[in-house]
Amino acid sequence: MTDKTNETVMEKIVSLCKRRGFVYQGSEIYGGLAGMWDYGPYGVTLRDNIKNMWWKRFVIDREDMYGVKAAILMHQDVWKASGHVGGFSDPLVECKKCKRRFRADHLEDKKKCPECGGELGEEKKFNMMFKTHVGATEDEASVSYLRPETAQGMFVNFKNIRDTFSPKLPFGLAQIGIAFRNEIAPRDFIFRLREFEQMEIEYFVDPRDEKKVDETFNTLFDEQMAYLNDIGLNARKIHKIDVPAEDRAHYSKRSVDTEFDFPFGQKELLGLAYRTDFDLKAHIEKSGVDLSYFDEETKERFVPHCIEPTFGVDRLMLAVLSDAYTEDEVGGEKRVYLKFAPKVAPVKVAVFPLLKNKPQLVEKAKDVYAALKKEIDGVEFDDNGNIGKRYRRQDEIGTPFCVTVDFDTVEKDAGVTVRDRDTGEQVRMSVEEVVEKIKEACR
Repeated sequence: MTDKTNETVMEKIVSLCKRRGFVYQGSEIYGGLAGMWDYGPYGVTLRDNIKNMWWKRFVIDREDMYGVKAAILMHQDVWKASGHVGGFSDPLVECKKCKRRFRADHLEDKKKCPECGGELGEEKKFNMMFKTHVGATEDEASVSYLRPETAQGMFVNFKNIRDTFSPKLPFGLAQIGIAFRNEIAPRDFIFRLREFEQMEIEYFVDPRDEKKVDETFNTLFDEQMAYLNDIGLNARKIHKIDVPAEDRAHYSKRSVDTEFDFPFGQKELLGLAYRTDFDLKAHIEKSGVDLSYFDEETKERFVPHCIEPTFGVDRLMLAVLSDAYTEDEVGGEKRVYLKFAPKVAPVKVAVFPLLKNKPQLVEKAKDVYAALKKEIDGVEFDDNGNIGKRYRRQDEIGTPFCVTVDFDTVEKDAGVTVRDRDTGEQVRMSVEEVVEKIKEACR
């Protein structure tokens, strides 16, 4: 695709997301607020499906993972120990003419303003944490920050999990939560945000067995790939990037980024970092609290190392949306639909009466709707407009199956007509068969 074509696809996705209730501009009636987006009913459900599938794979289905939910506001010393207060910054340049600010590493021409053509000033470091105060006074002692990552909430709870559950290495802490970064230039829809949601794991390992550590790192990467397959992403658009030493974070001994082909280019989707014992040692030094691990078998005490798989909910949602966006023709007419994997689709099945002005059809359709709703999450009743318009509307929100109740349903066999979103094929079957078909598709 050309850059212009990619831009057009992205514009179409943004338009569809607003039109169909996935994503809205934050504070839109006041002109919007850059880097902030609100999620509508289908967006909320899509996000929940992405998160629930992650939680099931990485927490519920495992015996070595402990779920936590740390507070967003934390003691300022947490961020001093982690290095965020002193070093969490991006390179900033300001135009001397229009006073607009930009991230220097995102500019092709470091001397010329991309907006007005004016001269850019010297590059400076800009700390991306949102600073606030806790309590009634505003002094240095009351300073806190909106967390820029969820990871530190798990490191500071390492001792609590160790004391409460006495887990044996290896084990992990998992968390889904909001984080904040005062991005200089948020962009690309919900890709780079100032408020975003993360799904992260801090997986603690025994550093004395380097081979086992490497095996665990590789296994966690394989689990990341299996999860991307779960949510239906095209494997051909996924790229493994071994991050060279000069580009890794200061705490990382090894990092692998997973990049995805978004409409605006190949960009980072997931991260996997071997953080060693950097974080626990930093908090031991700053807090004076023992965060070591005692091996009952060898009678040795040591600080565990940590491997961190990290996932961005918003970026995953954008990847799912952009990968699912499809245009084709049906009956000579252009059609737009979201080709979601059934497991991740906000609506799994929509139920229609063939005609909305026939009470017997509407009543029966509502009975079918109620029967399906007892068995399946994500069932919608739709009698708005003619049936062709309903199909197009459900296609645009990515509903895999549509069920139509007609006169034969009422007068003859109690069967319904099931339409497949991708092929348009229609098959007659019983309600019980519909339930099994959808459950099978969502496994």
